[in-house]
Amino acid sequence: MFAEIKQFILIILINMKHALTLIMGLLFSSYSFAQKVFSVEYENQADVNVFVVKYENQADLNVFKVKYDNQAGDNDGKWFFTDYANQAKKKIYFVKYENQADLKIYFVEYVNQAGWNKNEKKHLMY
Repeated sequence: MFAEIKQFILIILINMKHALTLIMGLLFSSYSFAQKVFSVEYENQADVNVFVVKYENQADLNVFKVKYDNQAGDNDGKWFFTDYANQAKKKIYFVKYENQADLKIYFVEYVNQAGWNKNEKKHLMY
């Protein structure tokens, strides 16, 4: 009888461990891929150099600026600009000239317009 109770408790503990692991994974997965960006003051501080183009068809990525960090997307053009560099997934620097840029972006007015025009640049924001 004692062995059966011990086995029952062990099964419960194992299931709780798996449930806790699953819950923690779900909670933190949304934060790890979010497109939270910070605009740095100097080019040498940046992960990616960005140029804002005048027309949507010139852009590698159409960007929509979201109001809250939980609205940021998973590398899909929905960006949240953080107040501090350590809160951001990527640090970006806005260059003056197109030929200095790693990535060309266009700011869109509506969330459904956000997204990649050129998938070959997608790796820059992972």
